[in-house]
Amino acid sequence: MTPSALPLGDPAPVDGLLPAQAAEGAVDRKFGLYVHIPFCSVRCGYCDFNTYTATELGGGASQAAYGGTAQQEVALAARVLKASGLPDRPLSTVFFGGGTPTLLPAEDLAGILKSAIGAWGLVPGAEVTTEANPDSVTPESLQLLADAGFTRVSFGMQSAVPHVLAVLDRTHTPSRVPLAVQWARDAGLKVSVDLIYGTPGESLADWEFSVKEALSYEPDHISAYALIIEDGTKLAARMRRGEVPPIDDDDHADKYLLADELMTAAGLSWYEVSNWSRTPADQCRHNLAYWRSDDWWGVGPGAHSHAGGVRWWNAKHPTAYAQRLGAGESPAVGRETLDAETRYVEDVMLRTRLAEGLELSRLKDSGRLAVAGLMADGLVDPKAALTGRVLLTTKGRLLADAVVRRLLPD
Repeated sequence: MTPSALPLGDPAPVDGLLPAQAAEGAVDRKFGLYVHIPFCSVRCGYCDFNTYTATELGGGASQAAYGGTAQQEVALAARVLKASGLPDRPLSTVFFGGGTPTLLPAEDLAGILKSAIGAWGLVPGAEVTTEANPDSVTPESLQLLADAGFTRVSFGMQSAVPHVLAVLDRTHTPSRVPLAVQWARDAGLKVSVDLIYGTPGESLADWEFSVKEALSYEPDHISAYALIIEDGTKLAARMRRGEVPPIDDDDHADKYLLADELMTAAGLSWYEVSNWSRTPADQCRHNLAYWRSDDWWGVGPGAHSHAGGVRWWNAKHPTAYAQRLGAGESPAVGRETLDAETRYVEDVMLRTRLAEGLELSRLKDSGRLAVAGLMADGLVDPKAALTGRVLLTTKGRLLADAVVRRLLPD
C-alpha cells in the first residue's frame, strides 16, 4: 500500500533518469513491480493510504481510464531503466495493491500485467499477487486473473466479528470471506488473508474467534497487523471525541501472542514479525524483496520505487499523475539518494524483523557488542547468536523496535 503523505526529497527530473548509483550492483539484485490501484468503494475509518472513492476524483481522473494510464507508466519505466544503465532483468514478483485493485475490471488488471510481462518478462515461477476485498471478486473474475498469470490473492479479511468490521468501516460480511477463499482456490490461486488486531471495542475473545475463523479456511499465508491510528483519519477523530476507546499496548501484546500461538498450532510459521506462512514457499516474496532492499518499480499515483539506494515517488493525486504521463513526462515528483549510513540503518531495521535473522557480520562493532545484553534480556536467541545471527525471540518480536534501537549506534 502507498501512504498518503509523500516524503521530503529532491525534485525528480522530468525524464525520470536515475543517477549512476541505481545501476551499481543491479545485476545481483532481484527486480519486482508494485502497481498501486488507488480506488476504494468506501474509505475505511482507519485508512491513511493514498486512496480515493469515485466521488473524490475530479479533473478527468477515472477508474475506467486507469488501466491504460498504468500501462503508460510501465512503458516509461522500461525506457527509463534502460536509459539509466540498469541491466535487463525479468520480474521476480509483481504485486497489485491499493486501495482495492479488484474494483477495476479483471480485464484491466490482466492488461497491466500483460504490459509488464511484455516489458520485462517473468522469472520461472514468479509470484504475481493482487490484494482484494472479499466483496470485490467473483468466481469469474478470479479465474480470469489466474488465466492471465496471477498466482496469489491477498484478501482483506481484518476480522470475523461484525461489530469490529463496523468500527473499521469494512464493507464485507464475515460470511463472504470463506466463499471468496474457495473461489480463489478453485481458480488455482494461492490465498493469503490479512487480519487487524486492537480495534477499539475488540475483546480478546473477539480476536481469538477471528484468528480461528481465518485458520479454518486453511490459507497459505496470514498477515496480522496491530491497528495504528493515524492522524487525519476518521477513526482518529472519533477517538479524540471519546466515541471509541484509545489503543492499549498491553492489549496489542496479548493479541499478538495469542495469534502466534494459534497459528503455530495450526502449522503456520512466522517469517516476519507480522507474517506467517504454511511453508517457506508460501512466504510473500514481494514483501521479502522490500525487507531485503531489492529493486522495484512502483506504478501509480504516490507509488514509491527503489533501485540501489535511490528512492523516488510519483505525484500523489491520480489527476496530476495522469497529466504528467499524458504529457510524456515521468510521474516522479521527488527522490532521494541514500547515503551509506542510512542504508545501514534501514538494513538493520528491516532484516532484524525476519525469522532468518540478521547476520552479525552486517552489524558495526557497537551493534555486535549490544547482542550480549539483548540475549540476557531474553530478546535475542542465544543459539542463533552463536551461529552468527541475530534472531528475535517471541518477547523480542513484541519489542522489535527497541531491539533495533540497541543494535544501532547512537
